[in-house]
Amino acid sequence: MEDHIVRATAANAQLRAFAATTKNLVETARQYHDTSPVITAALGRLLTAGAMMGSMLKGDRDVLTIQVKGDGPVEGLTVTADAKADVKGYAVRPQVILPPNAAGKLNVGGAVGKGVLRVIKDMGLKEPYVGQAALQTGEIAEDLTYYFAVSEQVPSTVGLGVLMNKNNTVRQAGGFIVQLMPFAEDAVVTRLEENLKGIRSVTAMLDAGDTPERMLEQVLDGLELSVTDTMPTAYRCGCSKERVERAIISIGKKDITEMIEEGKEIEVSCQFCDQKYKFGVEELQSMLSRCR
Repeated sequence: MEDHIVRATAANAQLRAFAATTKNLVETARQYHDTSPVITAALGRLLTAGAMMGSMLKGDRDVLTIQVKGDGPVEGLTVTADAKADVKGYAVRPQVILPPNAAGKLNVGGAVGKGVLRVIKDMGLKEPYVGQAALQTGEIAEDLTYYFAVSEQVPSTVGLGVLMNKNNTVRQAGGFIVQLMPFAEDAVVTRLEENLKGIRSVTAMLDAGDTPERMLEQVLDGLELSVTDTMPTAYRCGCSKERVERAIISIGKKDITEMIEEGKEIEVSCQFCDQKYKFGVEELQSMLSRCR
């Protein structure tokens, strides 16, 4: 199944909903960063959420960044997504190994720990929107549910999951986000809550062959689901040597001069895809001449 996001409404537009299957993009991230299973799960959940949240953006050039900073051994996770649901991300410590949690599952909460979840939306205004909330469990889905409620004042339910194969490749990944509109009736809220109590986990549904559409049918059973559209999602970095050049120029004359004085070629790695870019002394001198 190709990675994609389904966007929908339900209960006569009292609810809006998103569901995604993201196995391929999460596996791409795992390969780029050589993540351990628990970090694959943590980063994969955040990438999945980022893709769905990116699809909520209005402007073609809008971009959002989700940062998770905790006191657990991973230290931090960063994901960036755009309105096309192209997404990329990285973990500060990608190879953390932890024993399973009390339920015998990958201990994402233990890897993340306590801290803050921050969402930055760059929508072409003078200043980006920044919202944040304290991490509740470190399990990502619960933390985003809390974030939507306290920072954006949008009551939501978030389900995310990553299932690994025994060889540590990604077997399934995906998730859903359902949000209540301000005029949602109590009966709609009650039915949604009852549905959520009875559904299987995201990875159980995906592993049974359920599509994102079928996931929403179960989450929104009895609430008149209406799929509005489907869009592809992918892990896409978009880095280039030119972009790295601009980043080096931005650090200023002093640091570039020090690099030149060392008389050696420098190598810069992209955080998101590990692509390596090399710059010789002559290239650094050219960059120095372009510094303000």
